Amino acid sequence: MAFLIEIKVPDVGNVADIDVVDVLVKPGDEVSLEQTLAVLETDKASMDLPSSAAGTVQELFIKPGDKVSEGTLIATVLASSEEVSVAKPQEPVQQAAGPAETTVEKTPEPASQPAIVTSEPAQEALSSAVSAVAAHATPAVRLFARELGVDIQKKTAGTGRKGRIVKDDVKNFVKKVMVESAVQGGSGIPAMPAVDFSQFGEIEEQKLSKIKRLTGQNLSRVWLNLPMVTYHDEVDITEMEAFRVALNAEKSKDDVKITGLVFIIKALVAAMEQFPQFNASLSADGERLIFKKYFNIGIAVDTPNGLVVPVLRDVNRKGVNELTAELAEKSNKARLGKLMPADMQGGCITISSLGGIGGTAFTPIVNAPEVAILGVTRAKMQPVWNGKEFIPRLMLPLDLTYDHRVIDGAEGARFMAAVKQYLGDIRRLLL
Repeated sequence: MAFLIEIKVPDVGNVADIDVVDVLVKPGDEVSLEQTLAVLETDKASMDLPSSAAGTVQELFIKPGDKVSEGTLIATVLASSEEVSVAKPQEPVQQAAGPAETTVEKTPEPASQPAIVTSEPAQEALSSAVSAVAAHATPAVRLFARELGVDIQKKTAGTGRKGRIVKDDVKNFVKKVMVESAVQGGSGIPAMPAVDFSQFGEIEEQKLSKIKRLTGQNLSRVWLNLPMVTYHDEVDITEMEAFRVALNAEKSKDDVKITGLVFIIKALVAAMEQFPQFNASLSADGERLIFKKYFNIGIAVDTPNGLVVPVLRDVNRKGVNELTAELAEKSNKARLGKLMPADMQGGCITISSLGGIGGTAFTPIVNAPEVAILGVTRAKMQPVWNGKEFIPRLMLPLDLTYDHRVIDGAEGARFMAAVKQYLGDIRRLLL
């Protein structure tokens, strides 16, 4: 006896319009349980969509370039009674029972879109372009305009047939508004001129992943909107490292080894408890400071697709061994592209560690709406004067970048001093 099973998009943490970047099967293919059917990509990570049943693919309802959301029907799989399997509850995708909407409208790639108009002069210019005549445009063009913040009903007739508005009309309108905004002293910034590099020699073009494109947009937005200051210092971790080595010596070879990053996480949370303004966010209107009573730490992880930031939750309630296991699990999922959107939400402060690569200092950019980020580079042995002689000590460089609207220089220095105190003598974490 055969069963037709529907494969749908699971709960992905209230994230809509997830891009389908690749479909790995076609109708007639035999698939096994947990075999990847498609690759999805959000603004923060890419993820594999595994099959929740084994059998033969009967029909596909998605293609590369489509956008899907929770509950969208991906495919139907015909399975015999011997093949019917149910995915484990903890797996990203599970079998769904109800019907789902299968028509997904294709939208343009974000990389080809101009920046969203957000400045006040730009919004005023958009509002002034009022037309009493109803705009003629396809649904795809209307969606494209909404994504750029353009009210298409206020747009005059386009350049398409019989005055129909096309995508180029929307793009040109946004570009015009941005240029006018920049000339009038708004926040718009003239674009970098295009250069034909092929005139100088051989070149090769490679498309950026969506994660890198959107990360770049977010970092540019933060750079333009936040007045950031970076404070550089270093801490003596000689005793901490000796303690870490002793703990790992007690573990079996199959146990996950404790890294110095776990101690930095614990020290950071202890300092945040002492200085609550570092565990806060500024309201959108800039009038209020929102203090958080939870302690979630984001860890920047380098992956083949770009930088992602999984979040460790309730760090103040977890021990070193528990955090070590969770950090290893989240980092592995990040590198395999299996993080869910919920895994990267709710951070209070971020740690960006280059310790495994090198360097002596850098300037990390705040992961807004957080107000601070801690950068870590490689520790090294240095001669330190103890008042009588120089002795070798293991010194760890730290770089603290913070939002100067919320944190002033003195607070930043005191916070770093507290972090150093906890790392210099980790027994203080027990107090």
